[in-house]
Amino acid sequence: MLHSCREISQEYCKRARDVASELLKGISMSLGLEENYIDKAMEVEFGSQLLVVNFYPPCPQPELAIGMPPHSDHGLLTLLIQNQLGGLQVLHNGKWVPINPLPNSILVNTGDHMEILTNGKYKSVVHRAMVNNKANRISIATSHGPPLDKVVSPAQELVDTEFHPIAYHGITYREYLELQQSNELNGKSCLDRIRV
Repeated sequence: MLHSCREISQEYCKRARDVASELLKGISMSLGLEENYIDKAMEVEFGSQLLVVNFYPPCPQPELAIGMPPHSDHGLLTLLIQNQLGGLQVLHNGKWVPINPLPNSILVNTGDHMEILTNGKYKSVVHRAMVNNKANRISIATSHGPPLDKVVSPAQELVDTEFHPIAYHGITYREYLELQQSNELNGKSCLDRIRV
């Protein structure tokens, strides 16, 4: 059983990396950059990938609890699948908007390092997970980022001193993860610490 679970997880992570790679190509081109710009600049082939499985059992008083507090993800992209129960909410224009999952869909969140690299052109998504009193909620997330020692800073091609001045200080992926892990999750509080 454990062996087959490991094989399934490895295959899932491989395919999730392939999906993320294709999405990064599209994002690069949307910014007017070479198709493989982000992949090369962030050394994604040798980068970090984190698989997180969340299980939220029914809560008798969901109005008094939260599954995951408001936060933005580290990394470039997070791919998320969830059961049909929902519970994910994103902050949009100051209001929490529930994300009702479509069957067999993948939700893509842009992370803090995408915001840093694109000098704010792509924003990381503040989101939270709510609990319910009906049934189990399950989510599986794969986060994709650069190698731990890679310094992430705004791409020079996206910095213009007159119209788009540099918005973030460079920081290694490892230092950013340590900063995030040593602080309470609270919106974009870690990203705010490296703003220029």
